[in-house]
Amino acid sequence: MTLRAKIVLYIVALHLVLGGAAVFVLLERRMLLFAVEALFAISIVISWRLVHALFVPLDLIRTGADLINEREFTTRFTTVGQPEMDALIGVYNAMIDRLRDERLAAEEQSQLLGKIVEASPSGIVICDFDGAVVQMNPAAARMMPIELMSVPVGESRLVTHRGTRRLKVSRAEFRDRGFPKSFFILEELTEELRLSEKAAYEKLIRMMSHEVNNSVGAVRSLLESSLRYAADIRVDDRDDFLNALTLASARIDALNRFMASFADVVRIPPPHRTPTPLRPLVTSLASLLRAELRGRRITVDLDLADVTAEVDAHQFEQVVLNVLRNAAESIGTDGTIAIALRPDALTIADTGAGIADAARAELFTPFFTTKRDGRGLGLTIVQEILTNHALPFSLENREGGGAEFRIGL
Repeated sequence: MTLRAKIVLYIVALHLVLGGAAVFVLLERRMLLFAVEALFAISIVISWRLVHALFVPLDLIRTGADLINEREFTTRFTTVGQPEMDALIGVYNAMIDRLRDERLAAEEQSQLLGKIVEASPSGIVICDFDGAVVQMNPAAARMMPIELMSVPVGESRLVTHRGTRRLKVSRAEFRDRGFPKSFFILEELTEELRLSEKAAYEKLIRMMSHEVNNSVGAVRSLLESSLRYAADIRVDDRDDFLNALTLASARIDALNRFMASFADVVRIPPPHRTPTPLRPLVTSLASLLRAELRGRRITVDLDLADVTAEVDAHQFEQVVLNVLRNAAESIGTDGTIAIALRPDALTIADTGAGIADAARAELFTPFFTTKRDGRGLGLTIVQEILTNHALPFSLENREGGGAEFRIGL
């Protein structure tokens, strides 16, 4: 039973009791009894109106609370001419106006923040209390999936994604309903790091080439001069003398070729793109390596569609040849290289050892190699050529073993 009903019931019961008492006392005085009963009736009406007036503000408060609970901030109350009620209505209307303005400002700020997040080139990922991803912007969707929770709160790490892309992952926390939730900022650093590394290794190669060429030129001149004295050497020692000079000259030639291979990285020209049929290009390269691979019991499976792409044929050959040689070296002996050509991509998959976790982040770093006699420039050249062609590429481990190099067309 409501408080209003209790008060009304009490007033009615009180007046009935008093009316009954008046009837009992004034039964002999009829006129006075009628006057008292009329007074009781008037009292009941006045009491009802007072109760109604008392509960109107409470009804107003309850209605206002319901509207606020439903987040309905557009309804305003009108004044009724009673000073107390009008004061209460004025306070409520002012509060509703302020809440409506604040909600509108918050919604506008939220929309602006949402637009900024959506347009941001940096990836933004928000996780729930358990670390599961619940929200991300389009930039982050292009970078996912990636391991996030391994990054400590308040720190940043450089992460390699799909073998070729390098991302800076920063982690921070905010509190939601008293509990910590993580969010991550993903920044694409692939091109910046590539250009920085390129500038560094180009400077290093030029410096090395300058110093080596200066030394090699002087040594070669000395060797050629020494050969003139061969006739002055004793006959018994002449062959050893000539062999020593010939061997030294051969090593200088090898050193020149070694330095030239480094210089090739610096001298990669911009691609001259022409419509190039890729199927015969890939077929000829596979045939070129087939004899070598047969001796190592490596088979080449071709699944090639007729695809024409706007590429520099010579440079694209370099890319495919480098990737095929890497696949063969990963296998060693006894394995398969599967080459598939489709309108959207060229993939080269092998059954080798795959990519070790320790090497994953360094694959396309200049001078990094896992081979005993490698120079660490093969994948650097591949990256440079494909980047100049604006062709996306990736190098990933395959399920079941081995790795796959994919070139998007």
